[in-house]
Amino acid sequence: MNSISPNLNIMIRASEKASKVLVRDFGEVEKLQVSIKSPTDFVSSADTKAEKIIIKELLKAKKNYSVISEEIGIINNKNSENIWIIDPIDGTTNFLHGIPHFAISIALKSNNEIIAGVIYDPIKDEMFYAEKNNGAFINNKRIRVSKKKNINYCLFATGGSEINTVQLTTRNSGSAALDMAYVAAGRYDGYFQNNLNLWDIAAGIIIVNEAGGVVNKINLSKNDKIKIKASSISINEKMLEKLKNF
Repeated sequence: MNSISPNLNIMIRASEKASKVLVRDFGEVEKLQVSIKSPTDFVSSADTKAEKIIIKELLKAKKNYSVISEEIGIINNKNSENIWIIDPIDGTTNFLHGIPHFAISIALKSNNEIIAGVIYDPIKDEMFYAEKNNGAFINNKRIRVSKKKNINYCLFATGGSEINTVQLTTRNSGSAALDMAYVAAGRYDGYFQNNLNLWDIAAGIIIVNEAGGVVNKINLSKNDKIKIKASSISINEKMLEKLKNF
């Protein structure tokens, strides 16, 4: 593995440990005890178990760091300048319907800046990671955003009702974290969506940036109702023009 910081190493280890629970439960998805949070948003026992494992591993190494996580909410510890941002299953609906497209997402925010991020797809065993000024990687291989310049040949990820409101070729995968990771890896040329939570896209922000992409300015002190526009540099202006009413 390329040289990484102790913090990023902790994040990778935590995601790998939690993934064992997710892979096991994904194989027995029909047996999970599920409670409905909203018509399209479920929380499973796997979600909760994975979150507990991640938080335990992160705080074991950095006990004073604070936490923002999808299920448990906010844990205010002594160090409020360094915050772990966690989504134990990004793509919960996919998970619960047996669709193998979901990920663990962990980011580290320091002094209101994302400085490290991990997005791990345990089914495909793809570990996307990045930290500030050190590049973006998948399974120890450097990744970079797409170099396409003709927007008519580009593929964009999005979600919600946005998919029908713009004149772009789009896909809705059901995982914001993986959408961002795929932009970083050049699989998608861009990604845009409204009404996201910080844990959905925090890790993806630095992974896209470190892969040479562009992400719109985001207020990292907000935890919800976030609008994201991310793409390669080569088609960013053209994408923003298409999204001027978005």
